[in-house]
Amino acid sequence: MEYLDGGQTQREARSTFNISLTAINSWRQKYKKTGEVKDDPRPQRKHKKLDPEKLKIYVQEHPDAYLKEIGEAFGCSDTAVQKAFKRLGITRKKRPSGIANRTRNR
Repeated sequence: MEYLDGGQTQREARSTFNISLTAINSWRQKYKKTGEVKDDPRPQRKHKKLDPEKLKIYVQEHPDAYLKEIGEAFGCSDTAVQKAFKRLGITRKKRPSGIANRTRNR
């Protein structure tokens, strides 16, 4: 904004700073209203649909539940449950890692 206040045009600012005229106009309007060009802070959500603590409790109470069943209980997709498990470090592997798959060894 100092560059524009110094008498330069928006087109000169665009080529000097390699930004779009739309961005310059947007920043200029915001600067006129508020006196600064800072972005508004984005609202931070702790979690969207899956509360990590509730999910952990549910998995402890229902260890054999399918992802789809868990998703239905929380009102979300099985993919959302799978991503939440990954974030929380929860694995759904049913077979211990030391046991080989019988179909491979035949």
